[in-house]
Amino acid sequence: MNFAFISPQFPETYWLWCARLKECGATVLGIGDTPTENLSQQVLSSLDEYYYVPTLEDYDQVFRAVAYLSWRYGHMDWIESMNEHWLSLDARLRDDFHVTTGASASQMAVWQSKAQMKTLYARSGVPSARQVRMGSLDETRGAIQSWGGYPIFAKPEVGVGAAGGHKLNNEGELKALMDRCWYEHAAPYVLEEFVPASAIVAYDAILDSQGNPLFENQEEFPPSMSDIASQGLDLTYFSRPDVDPRLLKIGRATARGFGITRRFVHMEFFRLAEDRPSLGQAGDYVGLEVNCRPTGGYTPDMMNFAHSTDVYRIWAEMVCFDQRRSGPDGRGWLCVYAGRRKGRQYAHAHDEILSTWENELVMQQEVPAALSNDMGDYMYVARVDSEERLHEFSSYVHAPKNK
Repeated sequence: MNFAFISPQFPETYWLWCARLKECGATVLGIGDTPTENLSQQVLSSLDEYYYVPTLEDYDQVFRAVAYLSWRYGHMDWIESMNEHWLSLDARLRDDFHVTTGASASQMAVWQSKAQMKTLYARSGVPSARQVRMGSLDETRGAIQSWGGYPIFAKPEVGVGAAGGHKLNNEGELKALMDRCWYEHAAPYVLEEFVPASAIVAYDAILDSQGNPLFENQEEFPPSMSDIASQGLDLTYFSRPDVDPRLLKIGRATARGFGITRRFVHMEFFRLAEDRPSLGQAGDYVGLEVNCRPTGGYTPDMMNFAHSTDVYRIWAEMVCFDQRRSGPDGRGWLCVYAGRRKGRQYAHAHDEILSTWENELVMQQEVPAALSNDMGDYMYVARVDSEERLHEFSSYVHAPKNK
């Protein structure tokens, strides 16, 4: 099997996808925009060959890289990046090189569109917020009134995470956003009814060629990731050792309705904070968005700690064998992330965190600038055995310094 992996060097842990593929017998061929001499030994040893391009944004350069590797090794069986930013690039390359193990460009465009997701949620039987594409002010007023008025939520139709999302509290804020989009020639926005949520809950799964889950995980995030990003707040989220049966049901139904197979998926849902006639009762799950790739940052590693498993290996086994060959998950834990911001004063210094939590701390390092808007500038990850201990950890890391 020939696997062309786009950007194996970023994010920094993504070489692990390649290493596990290689362990399963695949020929792994990397294409990235970091010069070969600047790659870590971990990245280099995970690949059979690496092809450097000055920028992955230039399709012709990447096309030539795949063409060269195909000449050297034969037809590509897979082309993937596992990275939201490059999903459309992956799909276009698959179309051009007749690779059928992943979504086509047209299918990926549907999956990435927050507007077209609505039809797929309906097909899945999953409730989701009512939505309109942002047009003229007169065109949107009627929809907003039918939802019960402000607040509403605006977000780019195609985008990553909380980037570009805005809570709008009145018509003046809506007009300001429309003006800014018009003058900046911004990508299309969609407007949605505001969902009162107690948390954002994610269903993660590795799906085989029939859409059957080989691994499943649940994460919980703050109810407004857009506030975390826009206001520079400290982020805490966590991965659970088991999955709420209601989330299993709705996550699996969403995967079937969207027609997703042969992928690692990250599906986000609101957990309702109160009854809403159009959406459900307090505690119910409401579709937020579907991401046809693993959740970003260090969350795959957090899944490993929470389940005592290796999701990189499970995914590689799906790719190479269309089945899970590694053993079952081990002991379950709660795995919690706490990020800190530069320039903010905290009560406890770095060395204090390391010494106080040395038995439970499993990761700690600086966050790359490309991820820091959501995740903070420095991160700590702990594996704990109770929700009480989880909250103690995040509170300790984020405690402000008294002035």
